[in-house]
Amino acid sequence: MRFIADTFRVLRDTSWPTGKQSWKDFISVIEYTAFFVVIIYLFDILVSRGLLNLLHIF
Repeated sequence: MRFIADTFRVLRDTSWPTGKQSWKDFISVIEYTAFFVVIIYLFDILVSRGLLNLLHIF
């Protein structure tokens, strides 16, 4: 049972972020996600159009 007590002690001793910091972190994650979605989407368009152009040549 010492494991459970130690687990609760670690959770109690952990410094948790404030509500304001949690929102800042959440917004940062959304911004990074949107950025990489745009990059991957543009790369996908570039590759797919490039492959279609190569297929039309032959």
